[in-house]
Amino acid sequence: MTDKLISIQNLSKTYNDSFQALKNVSLDINKGEIFALLGPNGAGKTTLINIICGLVRPSSGSVMVNGADIIKDYKITRSQIGLVPQELTLEQFETVFQNVSYTRGLYGKSGNPTYIEKVLRDLSLWDKKKTRLGQLSGGMKRRVLIAKALSHEPSVLFLDEPTAGVDVELRQDMWRIVENLRQTGVTIILTTHYIEEAEAIADRVGVIDNGEMIVVDEKDALISKMGQKKLIIQLHEKVTNLPEELSSYELELAADGLSLSYSYDAKSSQTGITNLLQKIKDSGMKLSDLKTEQGTLEDIFVSLVNKEKK
Repeated sequence: MTDKLISIQNLSKTYNDSFQALKNVSLDINKGEIFALLGPNGAGKTTLINIICGLVRPSSGSVMVNGADIIKDYKITRSQIGLVPQELTLEQFETVFQNVSYTRGLYGKSGNPTYIEKVLRDLSLWDKKKTRLGQLSGGMKRRVLIAKALSHEPSVLFLDEPTAGVDVELRQDMWRIVENLRQTGVTIILTTHYIEEAEAIADRVGVIDNGEMIVVDEKDALISKMGQKKLIIQLHEKVTNLPEELSSYELELAADGLSLSYSYDAKSSQTGITNLLQKIKDSGMKLSDLKTEQGTLEDIFVSLVNKEKK
């Protein structure tokens, strides 16, 4: 039996202007997992996180953290949660060690230099411990935000767009940090616009759109169940326009005119591939190679959100 760390039941939030940001959301987060929350801008991701963290009060529904209610047992639940916001808001003139230690004190925790040292070392910040925050790079400041969120030893860490605005190398570095934190027993919940981020590090994925949770599943199972396969057809000669008899197949012609791509459901009894290849041959086009690719999490995300809007 899987241990639930967070249990969300029938959660809704309507703001004063009658805007319904969340609509009857139910979700369980398991101990020790990395859960990625995906959704377009305005989907409800930040509202959901802010409610769990006690920053926004829900209109209806309940949230339990380790068996404690976020409203009735606010201090208990808040002490178990670390939040890393998108904004890089830090005291410019304090040192890294001072700032992280001070944040620990805000949660009523007694000083523990040994623990703070461990957090800073885990985040490759120990050599910066005496550096003023204003002198750090953007990537290092983001690490300090994580250190501050971990300063009071929470059981769950929320990362709101942890790699927004950072380069690819630093993004991959952050992924390693997240995985290392999970190894220490911290449960990670992250929101992200980078679908490859969820694909790289998440165990489970939830897609939210227009305040509703569209799907929640294990990442690999989601890709297996919903990720279409793609047949890439390499052509022997360049093509500028497709023959009329191929119009029903929704083929994509590459910009260079030398390949076609055809998406299909691998589990379907009728993929249409045999008939397609025969029609391509009948049209006079010559093939040079064939290969298949598995659909990605991004393909699934786009199709789910588009389906909701129809």
